[in-house]
Amino acid sequence: MSNGLLLWVDDEIELLKAHILFLEKKGYEVETVSNGQDALDKCVGTAYDLILLDENMPGLSGLETLSRIKEITPATPVVMVTKSEEENIMDQAIGSKIADYLIKPVNPTQILLTLKKNIHKKEIVTEVAQTAYQQNFGKIGMQINDSLTFDDWKEVYKRLVYWELELSETDSNMEEMLGMQKTEANQAFAKFIRRHYEHWIGQPEDRPLMSPDLFKTKVFPWLNQGEKVFLIVIDNFRFDQWRTIVPELADSFFIEEDIYCSILPTATQYARNAIFSGLMPNKIAEMYPELWVDEEEEEGKNLNEAPLVQTQLDRYRRKNTFSYHKINDSFAADKFIAQLKHLEKFDLNVVVFNFIDMLSHARTESKMVRELASNEAAYRSLTQSWFRHSVVRDLFRALASSDYKIVLTTDHGSIRVKDPIKVVGDKNTNTNLRYKLGKNLKYNLKEVFEIKDPRKAMLPSPNLSTAYIFASGDKFFAYPNNYNYYVSYYRDTFQHGGISMEEMLIPLITLQSKKRS
Repeated sequence: MSNGLLLWVDDEIELLKAHILFLEKKGYEVETVSNGQDALDKCVGTAYDLILLDENMPGLSGLETLSRIKEITPATPVVMVTKSEEENIMDQAIGSKIADYLIKPVNPTQILLTLKKNIHKKEIVTEVAQTAYQQNFGKIGMQINDSLTFDDWKEVYKRLVYWELELSETDSNMEEMLGMQKTEANQAFAKFIRRHYEHWIGQPEDRPLMSPDLFKTKVFPWLNQGEKVFLIVIDNFRFDQWRTIVPELADSFFIEEDIYCSILPTATQYARNAIFSGLMPNKIAEMYPELWVDEEEEEGKNLNEAPLVQTQLDRYRRKNTFSYHKINDSFAADKFIAQLKHLEKFDLNVVVFNFIDMLSHARTESKMVRELASNEAAYRSLTQSWFRHSVVRDLFRALASSDYKIVLTTDHGSIRVKDPIKVVGDKNTNTNLRYKLGKNLKYNLKEVFEIKDPRKAMLPSPNLSTAYIFASGDKFFAYPNNYNYYVSYYRDTFQHGGISMEEMLIPLITLQSKKRS
């Protein structure tokens, strides 16, 4: 079986016979022509895997031939081969999107390398990634079993995300194996959270960095040093999604990456309000009842974020000025970017972007969006595409030429749910699929994390007998009535509110412009 069909275009093709023989021995079929016009005629009727193109030929030059080949067959990789080391020729060739640039005299190994890079890269990358993951599989399994601390779990999750991203770039069949390992990790992580969560809430000095600690730990220290801070909160933004946008920022910023822990429920009303107020949810409800919205109330659950930030500044007796913006659509985004210069007068600027949360809800409700984000890799890809073409990218471009310290984070992540758990509740039970609170909930205790006394988790208790229950791993709550319809509608959707690495272990990134230093 042929390794690939090549076209070699060179007016001195006779001098290249030894190279061509070498390639044929390596399993390639090589067709040759001695001028640009013949190359174009060949390209019209034949699909080549790669074209080797001499730059300096009589008649059509290599660069002219290149631009016309690109019109005929834009996806075929073209490798420019030339005696010339002139920079402007290199620039023109690279600008025309050549696959590689070789300087004569070329040796056979150089040519073989460029073929491997441009024809066989995916197979080689797949094979190497697959072998490396197989070698790491046992180590990760041991790491899951040995994870005793929150820092251990951060490392497990980072490792799993690393392999998920590596394998998604290949044609590997290892993704199923990795999926099973993630499920195993999430089961062990849920046990870890059940063991420690109430202790963490009761003894803040023993806990990892959590939602209410974010301002105190990450924002105030910089303000104390006289820095201006931009806090960017992307709602429902997972660590793997963060990793897909790192390449977009790496050229402009020094990046410090960390993971912190969302409180339970991992839902905007609780986690984001905890970030902005610096308080656990029951304390917000007690101290600022006018700013807390109970589950059964119809009004929006996150309408009071700017006042909550102000309460935190007031409690710490801070005189810092701040602005707050929430971006839900392109009109609000354009308006926000237009006033960036005006925001320089504030010590702290807080901006919330809701796009990914909206995407996750749209994926549940729209068949078309579900098709576009059919799996985890596609969901990440949509996030990356949104970032590249959104006002968030424009904001980072503007911040890259500023002196701001930037904190980029989220309130919680999300998980793709698969297995239903039956729960029965009265008409006042909340609608979230990953956590429930109510006074008459019926469920199988073995299937949930139950908090009978909400005070132990510092959660509001609308009634004396209110309990909270949380789904873990990829489970979701379903009611017995209309059970089959409900399950088929929500299975395979992205949900948040419960216990999983994806929802609780979330990115906390600090960035500083490279221009600043």
